[in-house]
Amino acid sequence: MLKKHIVPFSVVATLFILAKVFTYQMPLTKKSLFKEEKLSSTITKTDSTKVEDVAKPLTLMAQLNFADETLPLGDKRVERKMRKILAAHTYKNTQTNLLHQKAAKWFPIIEPILAAYGIPNDFKYLALVESGMTEGTSPKGAAGIWQFMPGTARTYGLRVNGNVDERYNLRKSTIAACKYIKEMYKGLESWTLVAAAYNVGDGRLRKQINNQNQDNYYKMKLNRETGGYVYKVISMKQIMEHPKRYGYNKPRVLLAYNGG
Repeated sequence: MLKKHIVPFSVVATLFILAKVFTYQMPLTKKSLFKEEKLSSTITKTDSTKVEDVAKPLTLMAQLNFADETLPLGDKRVERKMRKILAAHTYKNTQTNLLHQKAAKWFPIIEPILAAYGIPNDFKYLALVESGMTEGTSPKGAAGIWQFMPGTARTYGLRVNGNVDERYNLRKSTIAACKYIKEMYKGLESWTLVAAAYNVGDGRLRKQINNQNQDNYYKMKLNRETGGYVYKVISMKQIMEHPKRYGYNKPRVLLAYNGG
């Protein structure tokens, strides 16, 4: 009789022990899985912010460009020249208040015409560099907002005679300038070179490109005026888009144009 009772008791005891072991292991397994999920979540979060963590603010030189064509970074000569010309374009030296008034008047007319011809918005700053302060006739005979020579003005559809001079008509002269700029781009294929050619002339710039076997404006050896021209345009862009940085303290709300 005793043996018959011992066998069932042994079975019950074994089942009880197994139940205890299983009960204690279940939370441990669940806890372990939770840790793995937490670790996985942490890694994913770190990966998603990795780019932001290592991102650094761009230097001033890296921010500067003309028509989205950047300056050659790391070129100390270019950086020195750019900083020097930027330093010269302060409120005191350029009468920035007058330039902002002209921009508010001119840019709403110039910008849509540039866009219609597929020309970068930055070309509006050429108008300020060309004639922002005077709008008169140069010693060589160039006149108007875009400083057209009489022959070039007539070539691109402007009337210039003893009775009328459409070089002073902002809308018509801007259309003529766009035609001229677009034609130059077909051959030069660089907006920076086009800006330089606007200053020195398309033919003369092409000749220098061929003679020097160099089509990077910043690396070319050009006359002093043309060699600094694009730097001046970029500086003009800077003082117009960031006036306070260069000493202009009036609210930018006064500027009734698109500063993009």
